[in-house]
Amino acid sequence: MDLQTHIQKTLLQVAELANCQISQPLTDDTVLLESGLDSLGFAMLVAQLEEELGMDPFSEMQIAVYPRTLGEFIHIYQQAAGSS
Repeated sequence: MDLQTHIQKTLLQVAELANCQISQPLTDDTVLLESGLDSLGFAMLVAQLEEELGMDPFSEMQIAVYPRTLGEFIHIYQQAAGSS
């Protein structure tokens, strides 16, 4: 499974756990604030991805970057994994 698919799958799993209604379909252009995942859900998503992937690119950043879209969020993980 590629990283993008893994992140999207994990996002949907976390949304279910957090009782968030995700707007479908999720695309690279989906605005994160409009995706249906709330701030707790995003924290859970980043924590889950850190557990599964062994990295938290947001804590490793020299300058904090806040992704606006799902595509930007995924790109941050791809860069951290060296697979962009």
